[in-house]
Amino acid sequence: MVGAHANDAWTRDADRQSALYMLTVFVAGLAAPLFLFLAGLSLSMAASMRAATIGHGGAARVALKRAAQVLALAFLFRLQSQLLGWGALSNFLKVDILNVMGLAMMAAALVWRCSESRAIRIALFAVATTLVTMSTPLIREMGALSALPESIEAYLRPLPGRTTFALFPWSGFLLAGAIAGELIHAARSHSQERRLQLGLLVCGLAGIGLGYAASFQPAIYPVANFWTSSPTFFFIRLGVCTAMVPIARGIDWFHNALPRWIGGYLSRPPGQVTATLGRASLFVYWIHVEMVYGVLGRPLRRLLPLEASLVGTALLCGLLYVIVRWKDRMMVGVTLTGPLRVFAPVLK
Repeated sequence: MVGAHANDAWTRDADRQSALYMLTVFVAGLAAPLFLFLAGLSLSMAASMRAATIGHGGAARVALKRAAQVLALAFLFRLQSQLLGWGALSNFLKVDILNVMGLAMMAAALVWRCSESRAIRIALFAVATTLVTMSTPLIREMGALSALPESIEAYLRPLPGRTTFALFPWSGFLLAGAIAGELIHAARSHSQERRLQLGLLVCGLAGIGLGYAASFQPAIYPVANFWTSSPTFFFIRLGVCTAMVPIARGIDWFHNALPRWIGGYLSRPPGQVTATLGRASLFVYWIHVEMVYGVLGRPLRRLLPLEASLVGTALLCGLLYVIVRWKDRMMVGVTLTGPLRVFAPVLK
């Protein structure tokens, strides 16, 4: 996510046609699907854990409340950008990934609420993911949507100047992530978790392979763009997201094992950098966009060679890690009350 924005903001025009830049664009393009996938994963896991103490209905209400907070944050983030950037007032109604995330989380919370049976919930999430994905090319070409106000139409399909994100197909990543969250929560033993992680890796790689193979078949839609609306590209990216879950588990294992291997040579074992930044992903999103595109990053706007942009990305990630650790220390024992509770998804 940080690399996507930093390279886009800082890389000079002369390097934007290079093969390395195109590779970084493809890799960075996985940030948004992963962001949404993990939001769905976290929502269903958290709801399942809360259900054990406050009941199914209570857990669903908390999930809906958290979704509403994220949607409110989307408008607060846009207001912040408006105040700092002095752009046109119409920018306030732009649709960004947080808008899509908030509404998709609401939909996922409602789906989760439909049944106390995990198997039924997984089936419902699978159906919802499929419907969103397979209908995307049709939604993109639906002439009747042009009659809607642009601020509403932009939530359904991309509009130039309004958004590159829309509920179709982006909400599908969040709904699919909820399936992973249900499965992970259901794994109660180490052996079950190992089988699950292996299964997720196999399913993820299979999704990539099948999606890639399907991309060479004749299209079943009158109009479909592989890179934007095609279900085949969606399932390729979903396969990557799914495979990243066991890969992340492997990184976590490595972090836990590293102090045992080299602890005798270090006065202080290394922290879990990836996990720390992952837990604070919404906070990182909130602050780094202004750092990259706003006043702080303006002197570098499209001036750096690609290699310098990549180095700058690494340095920025290091700085963000330090800021996150400072934020975590400051928030210990702090309870957000009243209107400040809307910032809970960002700060807690």
